[in-house]
Amino acid sequence: MTEDKITGTLVFTVFTAALGSFQFGYDIGVINAPQEVIISHYEYVLGIPLNDRKAINNYTINSTKELPTVPYLGDSIPTPLVEEETTASTSLVTMLWSLSVSSFAVGGMIASFFGGWLGDRLGRIKAMLVANILSLVGALLMGFSKLGPSHILIISGRSISGLYCGLISGLVPMYLGEIAPTTLRGALGTLHQLAIVTGILISQIVGLNFILGNHERWHILLGLSAVRAIIQSLLLFFCPESPRYLYIKLDEEVKAKKSLKRLRGGIDVTKDINEMRKEKEEASSEQKVSIIQLFTNSSYRQPILVALMLHVAQQFSGINGIFYYSTSIFQTAGISQPVYATIGVGAINMVFTALSDKLAWMSYVSMVAIFLFVSFFEIGPGPIPWFMVAEFFSQGPRPAALAIAAFSNWTCNFIVALCFQYIAKFCGPYVFFLFAGVVLAFTLFTFFKVPETKGKSFEEIAAEFRKKSSSAQAPKAAVEMEFLGATETV
Repeated sequence: MTEDKITGTLVFTVFTAALGSFQFGYDIGVINAPQEVIISHYEYVLGIPLNDRKAINNYTINSTKELPTVPYLGDSIPTPLVEEETTASTSLVTMLWSLSVSSFAVGGMIASFFGGWLGDRLGRIKAMLVANILSLVGALLMGFSKLGPSHILIISGRSISGLYCGLISGLVPMYLGEIAPTTLRGALGTLHQLAIVTGILISQIVGLNFILGNHERWHILLGLSAVRAIIQSLLLFFCPESPRYLYIKLDEEVKAKKSLKRLRGGIDVTKDINEMRKEKEEASSEQKVSIIQLFTNSSYRQPILVALMLHVAQQFSGINGIFYYSTSIFQTAGISQPVYATIGVGAINMVFTALSDKLAWMSYVSMVAIFLFVSFFEIGPGPIPWFMVAEFFSQGPRPAALAIAAFSNWTCNFIVALCFQYIAKFCGPYVFFLFAGVVLAFTLFTFFKVPETKGKSFEEIAAEFRKKSSSAQAPKAAVEMEFLGATETV
């Protein structure tokens, strides 16, 4: 049908917007592959002697020429004082590296509340342009980190990049959904997740030792995202503003029609305008719901709790722990070239890692298990929680529900990123049994508490929630669940 035509403008616009999602993935994965190189530079900046560095690192330094060295004139015989200093150095480096990884999620936590607000305030295009300023600043801080206190600059740069990604995680799906033809909305919406995992893959490829992940060029690897920020900013000037934003938020019907004609190739856009008119009428007739009301109003309480549990489950499966730390995990598992195993990987090794220290061939079974986990994660726990939050709620409570869901997702991301190394040190190769137990618990929760939403209206989804709620639920609450978008006076 002509209304579903894929035009050059649509392809160009979708590609430009997806560059933001690509950067999201790049920032997730870029810190992984060069971990050893950056840690060795931290140790140099902190003045840790080379002997202590060898004790701290779990790998053998092949060439001391590549590493800046600090003379060590102390007694070569270990003493309690030397051992104590080495332990303190190890703890400091571990803490700084954990902060280098997890500070990214802190920025995301903060900014996740403001993506929708910024998009409504400035428009989708201008909001992405403003977000790119954060990306550029973060990239420059990391790109110049080799010239100063690298740990401070990297932690600061990662935090600011996290702010960018927190905004983009809301802006890009919103924009893609609003410019896509109705029948292509689902397919184009998945490009956000596809661009993220593509960014992770590219970051790990360019992070190979012979490309940028070495002692001479690691800072270029971290600062490379500045190039993407500049390119996307230039391309955004040629992208049409969201017609839904123009019509529903600004009441600019003429501009909305002009934008639609650019995206649809000049065909009649009456059907799209009528759809947006109906959406605007529905939105104006439904009262907005605050985050507090999501928990105090019985109509929303169960759906929001289920939505939050889905996002907690996504992160506590261990997926981002592997995206951030898979190089060191594979090294512990006995892979001779862990950085190559890291490429395309980002998941949890459940049972097989526990046997890695005992059977040499199990290291490769571990790698296969992780590849399989990533595949299944991207089919289900990765994208589906985001879709289901939108499907649980109608127009009134949806913005607040999406905001609190994104915040919980980023918060759990931060917890995993910060604590993973400490948990791994405590549990050793059995760390993944912990994640396996968490996954099992959430699987049972999903089976008993999460309703099927495919092809169902809000009323039907509400009925599913009523079936899964306790039999002691009051009749009044059952009536209130008739519409998840209903408003209750409390």
